[in-house]
Amino acid sequence: MHSTPHKPLRLARLLLDRNFNTPITIEDLSREVALSPYYLIRAFRRVYKQTPHQYLMAQRIAKAKELLRTTELPVTEICMTVGFESLGSFSTLFRNVVGISPSAYRVSCNPTLPPAYIPFCVCLLHGIEDEPDP
Repeated sequence: MHSTPHKPLRLARLLLDRNFNTPITIEDLSREVALSPYYLIRAFRRVYKQTPHQYLMAQRIAKAKELLRTTELPVTEICMTVGFESLGSFSTLFRNVVGISPSAYRVSCNPTLPPAYIPFCVCLLHGIEDEPDP
């Protein structure tokens, strides 16, 4: 049984925590902690039960959830603030992890917010043509 370099792994996690909102590659991270990229991925997964990339994405989603709950920043701005370069990839990952879109998450956390605008063409597509009765 070989030992796992816990100190470099803790450093890698700390670097991901501190730099979650900036582009960081596994090569950058492995250079910072003086481990090969492949060894870093394997050891990180063994200790933290996820790869560095999965950990980074989880940190970004957690921060996005916090911003959606506590600010009125537009979703696009939150997307960029937490380190995503594409609104599409952010929204897709957010929905896959959380189960609902970022906008729906914000409304679910703040029930006093008005519901999001739904374009009339979408209403027609889903058979919703008029307002519900009070």
